[in-house]
Amino acid sequence: MIRTLAITPDHQVSVNVSLAELDLNDYAWVWADFNQPTEEESRMLDTYFHFHPLAIEDCLHVLQRPKLDYYDNLQFLVLHALNPVTLEAEEVDLFLGTNFLVSFHHGVLEEVDEAWERLLHHAHERTIWARGPVAAAYTVMDKLVDHYFPSLFAIEDELADLENRGGRESVEDLMNQVFDLRSRLLKLRRTVVPMRDLLYRVINSQHVQRTGEHTAYFTDIYDHLLKLTDMIEADREMTADLRDSYISLNSNRMNQIMKTLTVITTVFMPLTLIAGIYGMNFAYMPELQWKFGYGAVLLLMFVLGGSMVAWFVKRGWFK
Repeated sequence: MIRTLAITPDHQVSVNVSLAELDLNDYAWVWADFNQPTEEESRMLDTYFHFHPLAIEDCLHVLQRPKLDYYDNLQFLVLHALNPVTLEAEEVDLFLGTNFLVSFHHGVLEEVDEAWERLLHHAHERTIWARGPVAAAYTVMDKLVDHYFPSLFAIEDELADLENRGGRESVEDLMNQVFDLRSRLLKLRRTVVPMRDLLYRVINSQHVQRTGEHTAYFTDIYDHLLKLTDMIEADREMTADLRDSYISLNSNRMNQIMKTLTVITTVFMPLTLIAGIYGMNFAYMPELQWKFGYGAVLLLMFVLGGSMVAWFVKRGWFK
């Protein structure tokens, strides 16, 4: 589907004019959105707009890394939207010209729809009209970046909850949850960091058409991406601290178990030796015929075991 938003020089708005009937020279600027285009619609990138073949190839073969390419009187940007369920990147391509913006994406994106509604709502205003296609490009970028935050906030909520209930679950379950959070943070980072680098290029590029006011808007998006990057790195450090804490906790529990088993084994070793000696089937053992031998051996074993336990307590083995 191709939808169009065309602004006339006298600030009138035309919506969904067919490209076959649309003459760019009749309008101040035009936004054409290729939303899940068919093969026939995709060919209009060449037959109608006459974009560079390499840029068209990048549109049709996803997923490209966020980038900014320059062609004659045209800037080609590859942006990434974020799937809120899988946290995988989804490509959005922008062709920014002097009097038009063309957006191209293979899936339905809420961010682009929100940008479209925002531009449509303010299209009659002179200030928005004066900004032209650069304002539309900024709006799309801004919406894409704004939709990064809810996914990161959800991860931070899970991280805070995990930290609060850390002592009520097994270490194995906690470790699995920590590694799952780290994996999701890594997916976010793979989307946010390239977008941050792209916005830095947009701000500092001499080829992108913009005014000082436009630069301020793009700088605001860049600041949001810097904030996202810092939050992701802080969350990754927190998950690393939780992982190390759980490993230390697990090691401490294992040491306590081994200490208890060692004490029990040490106490019963001499008792097992005594029982083993008197359990041998020899006919001539001096103590076998002694009337009080059985009681004396039990008493010896009790005294010996109790003495060892008392000595271990004195040495602090049970602390």
